[in-house]
Amino acid sequence: MILRSLIFFSLATGAFSLATAAAWSATLSGKVVLRDSHLDAVNKQMDFSGVVVSAQPVDRLFTQPGAAHATMLQKAKMFTPHILPVLAGTIVDFPNADPIFHNAFSSYSGQIFDVGLYAPGTSRSVRFTRPGVLRVFCNIHPAMSAIILVLNTPYFARTGRNGSFEMDIPAGEYELTVFHERATEKELASLTQRVVVSEPALLIPPITISEAGYLVAPHKNKYGHDYSPSSDDLVIYPGVGR
Repeated sequence: MILRSLIFFSLATGAFSLATAAAWSATLSGKVVLRDSHLDAVNKQMDFSGVVVSAQPVDRLFTQPGAAHATMLQKAKMFTPHILPVLAGTIVDFPNADPIFHNAFSSYSGQIFDVGLYAPGTSRSVRFTRPGVLRVFCNIHPAMSAIILVLNTPYFARTGRNGSFEMDIPAGEYELTVFHERATEKELASLTQRVVVSEPALLIPPITISEAGYLVAPHKNKYGHDYSPSSDDLVIYPGVGR
């Protein structure tokens, strides 16, 4: 069973109505701490970046934006940013800043897509309409991976290196959730909580995420086959430099 806690924040003096508070915005902030990791970046360098904290209003839904854009750059055989949270309806651009071809795709849960093979200096775009977790890969380079987190709320933030996060949010009641790629679904579900925002600046208690139980799952190419161990840009695309 998912554990859900209710955190109520109120003004120190006087009665305060959420109906009155709905006209103004607050700053919701906090910190995420990672533990039980196998990575030196977490254990030694205390790098707690890349966790997405989102707040879904309990009493209202949002229509999808018509022209919102975000960018996932392909450069140095890497997707940047590695974790990209977006509101459902957002168009994500995949510019290729490498001197080689790329082919971004996802065949996992969420919205399946394949932008096809495209040349250096060009770009492809995809509009993501279905909330979910998309694990993105390149069909040419097996080491390239990223995550697009499609949300049904515009209120979200990504943690910095020290684990801190901050978002502007209207007063009201929210369901607060977290996403971390190296945590199990069960672990993340246990961290879901209700918050009632009724102060101009709110600091919630630290959120601790365990990476215990996380396993790296190998992935296939877009055809469902293993990547060729002899794949090389110069072999596949003669005349294209690294």
